[in-house]
Amino acid sequence: MMRMWWALTVLCFLVNLAAATPVAAAEIKLLSGSAIESAMSELIPKFEQAFRHEVSFDFDGTIGGMTQRVRNGEAADVLIASAGQIAMLEKEGKIVAGSRVDITKVGVGVFVRKGAPKPDIGSIDAFKRAMLAAKSIGWNDPAAGAPVSIYMLGLFERLGIAEEMKRKTVTFTQRSERFAAVARGDVEIGFNQISEIIVAPGVELVGPLPAAIQNYTLFTGGVVAASKEQEEAKALLRFISSPAAQAIWTAKGFEPP
Repeated sequence: MMRMWWALTVLCFLVNLAAATPVAAAEIKLLSGSAIESAMSELIPKFEQAFRHEVSFDFDGTIGGMTQRVRNGEAADVLIASAGQIAMLEKEGKIVAGSRVDITKVGVGVFVRKGAPKPDIGSIDAFKRAMLAAKSIGWNDPAAGAPVSIYMLGLFERLGIAEEMKRKTVTFTQRSERFAAVARGDVEIGFNQISEIIVAPGVELVGPLPAAIQNYTLFTGGVVAASKEQEEAKALLRFISSPAAQAIWTAKGFEPP
């Protein structure tokens, strides 16, 4: 608690210090996935207050989808995606070389309808039993680039339960259903990044995947090569990846990179 208080105090000091320095205002366009929205909704206003820039953002999609939008040439200044996706775009010349910044990481969580019994997933064996006993599970469409779904498909293969799970899996083509279907009771168990689960209405986090089979998404930011606000974009990345900002990331279910 003391560490979080101190980090927030430092962050406020940096905000006030930056606010005292006059700069020309710029508008920075940011693209990323919905998993980081809860933390960024707090960090963006602090950045805007500190630097007097405006940040327009789009978090309504998967990081795979956002990566493709930058690859297709959509105008933007900053992309926050997985480390691998940013590295790929850097090689393609879509991200400024050397601008990559590791920001935070988040693991995969299991969730159920609020008030429903929570299965034991505390070990690999317990997790397998819970999956085989479930009446239904659900996740976002892997074809849309949803990282959790892609990982879970491979995990079930490694655990030897892929065929059994395939028969009871519901794939959500509408992203709004990823929590709503479980909240209604139409699907028994869902999977998503922990940062999204803990703020979603009508559902409860059962827990993270067991440590031995956990998978983290490392969120990395990069400056889009076609950006006209590259210095301002770099300032945003420095701000949200600073040690002081980590207190906000941690409170939202993330871990240091």
